[in-house]
Amino acid sequence: MSRLISLLVAATLVAAASCSRKPAPRVAPAPAAVERPHLVPLPARLDLQPGHFTLTSQTVIVADGDARRLGQYLSDFVGLAMGLQPLRVEPSLTALAGGAIVLSVRDGASRVPERYTLEVTEKTIRIVGDDPAGLFYGVQTLRQLLPAPFEYEALRPRGRNAPPVQIPAMTIDDRPRFTWRGSMLDVSRHFLGVEDVKRYIELMALHKLNRLHLHLADDQGWRIDIKSWPNLAKHGGSTEVGGGPGGYYTQEQYAEIVRYAADHFITIVPEIDMPGHTNAALASYAELNCDGVARPLYTGTEVGFSALCVEKDVTYKFIDDVVREIAALTPGPYFHIGGDEVKTLTAEQYAGFIERVQRIVESHGKQMIGWDEIAPTKLSATSIVQHWRPKTTPAEAVARGVKVIMSIADRAYLDMKYDAGTPIGLTWAGIVSVQTSYEWDPATAAQGVPESAVLGVEAPLWTETVATINDAEFLAFPRLAAVAEIGWSRQADRRWEDFRVRLGALGPRWVALGINFYRSPEVPWK
Repeated sequence: MSRLISLLVAATLVAAASCSRKPAPRVAPAPAAVERPHLVPLPARLDLQPGHFTLTSQTVIVADGDARRLGQYLSDFVGLAMGLQPLRVEPSLTALAGGAIVLSVRDGASRVPERYTLEVTEKTIRIVGDDPAGLFYGVQTLRQLLPAPFEYEALRPRGRNAPPVQIPAMTIDDRPRFTWRGSMLDVSRHFLGVEDVKRYIELMALHKLNRLHLHLADDQGWRIDIKSWPNLAKHGGSTEVGGGPGGYYTQEQYAEIVRYAADHFITIVPEIDMPGHTNAALASYAELNCDGVARPLYTGTEVGFSALCVEKDVTYKFIDDVVREIAALTPGPYFHIGGDEVKTLTAEQYAGFIERVQRIVESHGKQMIGWDEIAPTKLSATSIVQHWRPKTTPAEAVARGVKVIMSIADRAYLDMKYDAGTPIGLTWAGIVSVQTSYEWDPATAAQGVPESAVLGVEAPLWTETVATINDAEFLAFPRLAAVAEIGWSRQADRRWEDFRVRLGALGPRWVALGINFYRSPEVPWK
């Protein structure tokens, strides 16, 4: 009995305690962490904040002055995805029910070329560029913050079916590390038409590249009409590697490419390779040969066998005419004269030629650029060396004040194979994986060339094995994105393990854009 009483008492006490205990407070679930956006190139500073901006068909774009054209560009891109019409573009900010995207160019004297800030709050997205190029790059960053299906018209939900898009609140303050962030497209070995070049320009712009170096003449083809020497294009441009039909740009078509590039804040750098790599010219005009005999057209891939007759005055008349006509069509300050792989001239002949051509280029108001073989010659401080050979250094030119573009073949050449099984591409400079193309620093790549002497980086795409723009895209991407980040982002911020994740997140956008990119096994593609 006493045990039963004890149990009853204990039960009563427990019950009483249960009745008197206050209920535990309800804890609201923690908000889901906002994933850091996977941007390429990596911005200089990105700070996430609470909240988000909701983009709808009622959102208005505010842009005036220098920002107006980019406002319309953004309206067409975003607006047709959010509704049946482009978003309205207004000159000033008023009471707006659907929020606003505000674009402007910063006033003041302390501006940094190509810098921009992007601020996302619950009510507005503000993009401010230190110059129009900076504003353009800010718009490209916003483009990467939007859903990948926006890139492909058929995937865009329209009208009432278009759900609102939420962009996390954040502040980005961004600027490029290097002035020169480029790619070279060889249209001589295989000709690529105007629309193909425009396509390449568009893809460069998305990744904040700003120089397109066009290799317009080589042994296998001359690709631009020169009115004072018309047979260069008509005969010299009539074939390509493997014996295809070749082709060339009229001056009007070339000017169209230059304008299109400028609209995307890309400077065209024309190259006419000389004194070597000139068989197409030597086949077009007999007088450019020392023996006065025109050479047969060439469709192979060997190098080093051809050279202009550097002792003839007509050679320099020819060069002056070519530089004059192309310079008149090219607003940018550069003219590339090649100068590489010359095996038929003495050192004295070669140096004399380069120095004489340098004067011709400068007489037409341009800065001369040449491959790194020109480094030992007497270069003006305004001339530029493009460094490509891994086992050499242009240090002697740098010591005289010359600047350098880094395009080292075993890291930056896009025409090298990704691995031994890559169906197109070459291997003479080595196998260049995506990681290899990313893990190098232009500031330490060549002995005796400090960062202060480096203008930037350029990724050449030679086309011995590239017959179409699809081939070009396959070899360029994803490695061109790696080079873009090298040129834009601070070296201290770059890490391969981080980059490969951000690169993988670009996959759906590239698919929507129809890019024929290589699905590298090094990258975790989404």
